[in-house]
Amino acid sequence: MKKITIEGVGSYLPERVVTNDDLAKVVDTSDEWIRTRTGIGERHLAAEGEACSDLAVRAAQRAIRDAGLEPNDIDLLIVATVTPDHVTPSAAVLIQSKLGLRSVPSFDMNAACSGFLYALETARSLLRDERYRHALVVGSEKLSSIVNWEDRGTCVLFGDGAGAFVLGNGVSDLPAVTDGLAGADGSAANLLYVPAGGSAQPASKETVEKHLHTVTMNGKELFKAAVRHMAEATEELLKRNGLTAEDIAWFVPHQANIRIVQTLAQQLNVPMERFVCNIEHTGNTSAASIPIAFAQAKAERRFHKDDRIVLTAFGAGLTWAATLVEW
Repeated sequence: MKKITIEGVGSYLPERVVTNDDLAKVVDTSDEWIRTRTGIGERHLAAEGEACSDLAVRAAQRAIRDAGLEPNDIDLLIVATVTPDHVTPSAAVLIQSKLGLRSVPSFDMNAACSGFLYALETARSLLRDERYRHALVVGSEKLSSIVNWEDRGTCVLFGDGAGAFVLGNGVSDLPAVTDGLAGADGSAANLLYVPAGGSAQPASKETVEKHLHTVTMNGKELFKAAVRHMAEATEELLKRNGLTAEDIAWFVPHQANIRIVQTLAQQLNVPMERFVCNIEHTGNTSAASIPIAFAQAKAERRFHKDDRIVLTAFGAGLTWAATLVEW
């Protein structure tokens, strides 16, 4: 089986930073309330007129450059997002055009916060085909566009940003994506969703007035499901590769809530020092969170040759996924 390598990574966070104190001027909250419950201190929000595709392009350009490639080298584009510029066309085709890629297959994938790992696994499978050599996988979110800024329970959680990997199938000593798995349970879809805007409940004056186009969440139940599914996915991934948690140098989890990460670490019996966490400065960026955290850790030279790294996520759907990387 062909070795699927990570040729380059990149990330982008919008320039505008909104602190907890800034939010306390808008809703009934405080820096202490947010930090103690989530671990978040600030988040980046897109500028006016800056869309999901614009964030993605910045991250993708950095990943392509990091890979030592040109846009014309890309054979496949997969974009994980729940906040595309439009219902249709896809964010991917807009990104393809803005990057100046050839007329390569380009499509979106919606698995919420697990989306980037779903997209990695899809790209990994397609790269086994001789027709593709370099795949660009992007997670990009403008969650500020679907947040109710009057709801202190949700508006404090989310941020905007994008991250990207360039994957290749050449034989080399580059870091490799060696395995991955994913799952879903649609019976729990109402734990985290946007009620209106789709075919089940099209936009109307009433849906707008009731904020039904923004995120609705059952935080308590989502917390329990998140820890359970990420732990189970990680344990299954390790077991089928003949590994234990002790064999993993780094864990890069979805950055949703520091308490979730801490509880996951306890479940896996792994110290928090081996978890990459940047949630304090980014908030929850959904499908973008893992590639952003990964790119930042790489830039900080945390990863070393022969390190094994586990990426794990959960998201609305419910969805979950885990990916094994060998550095």
